Amino acid sequence: MRRMLAAAVRETVAFDPDVVVHHPLVLTAPMVADALGVPRVLVEFAPVATPSARFPAAGGPTATRDLGAHNRSTYAVPRAAARLFDGDVARAAAELPGGRRPSWRSPSRATLMAVSPVLLPRPDDWPEQVHQTGAWHEEAPAASCGPVVTDFLAAGPVVVASFGSMATGDASTRGAAVVAAARSQGLRVLLVTGWGGLALPPEHRGPDVLAVSSVPFDAVLPHAVLAVHHGGAGTSHAVARAGVPAVVVPVTADQPFWAAQLHRQGVAAAAVPLRRLTAGALAPAMRDALTRRGRAAEVGRLMRREHGVQRALDVLESL
Repeated sequence: MRRMLAAAVRETVAFDPDVVVHHPLVLTAPMVADALGVPRVLVEFAPVATPSARFPAAGGPTATRDLGAHNRSTYAVPRAAARLFDGDVARAAAELPGGRRPSWRSPSRATLMAVSPVLLPRPDDWPEQVHQTGAWHEEAPAASCGPVVTDFLAAGPVVVASFGSMATGDASTRGAAVVAAARSQGLRVLLVTGWGGLALPPEHRGPDVLAVSSVPFDAVLPHAVLAVHHGGAGTSHAVARAGVPAVVVPVTADQPFWAAQLHRQGVAAAAVPLRRLTAGALAPAMRDALTRRGRAAEVGRLMRREHGVQRALDVLESL
């Protein structure tokens, strides 16, 4: 974090931008925008910095429960976490012109909420400067996933499983649970091992399992009958946009929020806690998710009408 915060200042100054567009975790963005005299725009991929009374903050400990009148107070948790890096932000000021941070802090000109309103309907208490654009994704034709993956997808119903970079715990145990549960449902498995989130134990290999390190989701998800994933914002939107039902095993951060939200919207089974991830727990969740294929297809059709990147560009150009 210390290196990132300083590098963000250094590279922004060198680029000399007309506007600074930043994630909430880039805590040095406000001061570098003020130092350069340019507007800044906040980007949220889950609601953590824009409070609402309608649901809790996505990254907090109560992200899966509606606390009613107390929802708004949960947004203090991410703000408190940000204050842990005050010293690093102060040190990063050395990278500013003149080496000192401005004495004022200008508010952001707008917030781009890169979240689909199909998955999270806009609450009535977000201010007008919050623009819910829909998710950001590449709208060009999907990249090829190669002949090996293409042939595997065509050979029978497939579960796509990915835990991305969630390397916490035993990746082989997780991979074994996914494969065993899928086999119990008569499904084949495309296991995307990612940055250590999943691994395929040798004893679970077979012609019904293909393990790959990475694959373009837009190319493979439309051919899947089910997805098992960790519930990251990008993965959750990609799976829902493809019209595929899911089983979500959240690990950290905003993932429990998305797991609960996908279940509420009828496109995923109830979340399976990571500590309870076994074939015995996954199998009934898979059966539940497969009954949601109609609703998942409907949500996918609605989300594919969104053009989040273009909407975001329209907002930026309006400044």
